[in-house]
Amino acid sequence: MVGGIIGYFTNDIAIKMLFRPYRPYYVGGRQVPFTPGLIPRNQERLAKRIADTIMGSLLTPDELQNLARRLLKTERVKAAILWLLKLALDQVQSDKEQKSVRILAGILRDLLGQSLPRLLKVLARQEDFLEEQLNQIFDQVLLEFQLTEEQAEQLTTWLLQVIVSPDTVRQALIDFLTDRNIQILDEGVREKSSGTYWVVANLFGLRNTLTRLRTFCLDEKDASNARLAELINSLGIKDRLKELLQNLSLQNLPVSTVRQLRKTLRDSVRNYLQDRGADVLEGLSGSIDWDNVASIVLNRLSSSAVLNTSLELMSEDLALILERYLERDLETIVAQAIPILNIDQVIIDRVKSTSPENLEAAIQGIVQSELQAIVNLGGILGIIVGLLQSATLLWQNLP
Repeated sequence: MVGGIIGYFTNDIAIKMLFRPYRPYYVGGRQVPFTPGLIPRNQERLAKRIADTIMGSLLTPDELQNLARRLLKTERVKAAILWLLKLALDQVQSDKEQKSVRILAGILRDLLGQSLPRLLKVLARQEDFLEEQLNQIFDQVLLEFQLTEEQAEQLTTWLLQVIVSPDTVRQALIDFLTDRNIQILDEGVREKSSGTYWVVANLFGLRNTLTRLRTFCLDEKDASNARLAELINSLGIKDRLKELLQNLSLQNLPVSTVRQLRKTLRDSVRNYLQDRGADVLEGLSGSIDWDNVASIVLNRLSSSAVLNTSLELMSEDLALILERYLERDLETIVAQAIPILNIDQVIIDRVKSTSPENLEAAIQGIVQSELQAIVNLGGILGIIVGLLQSATLLWQNLP
């Protein structure tokens, strides 16, 4: 019985001395032996040993790479990117301070007002700048353009009412029939006419007729306009002009002329963009309310069904790109991440910051049954030793 008691309680005391006492005790200024317990006294060294064991055997670079591969599978990365995209979209929608609007407005202002004009000026120096696009516009729009009957009618009416109206023609006659022009016409007819016309020209001349015509146009404005309108109507100028406009088409021109027109159009557009395109874009940028444009764009994007349905495709593409990048550089990334994460120091700090009470509770919670078995084993071994000792004494006392 004494051997069992000694064996049981000595093992129990030995196990408790692993953790207790939690702090050192002093008597007469000297530290009492075995205070604090074994684990609290060597907690810092224990922390270093645990960190070395974990980093040397468990969290090796190869194992970290395997963990990263399992963590960064395409499905998980795609789900994470999709979550981030939706979160960003929700943030834009709930932006009450209009930060997103100001950022997008600044980007659009810089793009159209500064970056694009400089880029346009550089690109316009190239001979083939917009060549294909302008040729396509010329061939599909200008070359096949032809006025309909209704359009020709409207254009003819506008020309006769504005450009060649009777009043305009009358004013043109007045401006043309100056004294010098009348003299030149009169002398020319006298010199170049022959026969009966020579007799009329030299006897009567054109000076008096043209002078009277000019005077009539000046003095009799309404009457002269009426005569000119009658003349235009009698000559059928409207119908002839309408027919001319309706039949007007670039396809009726020679091929060489069409090619030259196309080249001229292309060169004119390129020269205009090179000389004044930047100024036009800068002026246009200055006249646009970019904050309003950005607000409209963001509102449209936030309510766009196409954007919402395309987020998953975008996340999948980004995940595939990231996967290809990780396949190539994962080893380098892990090697750079290990010093940054400083896992071993984190383990050391966590173990060192754990109180002896919590450390004992954690270990006891893990191996409590095993530790109790050691205590029980001490008691059993004590009983066996006591029995052997008792048997020896009885043997020695036999007669």
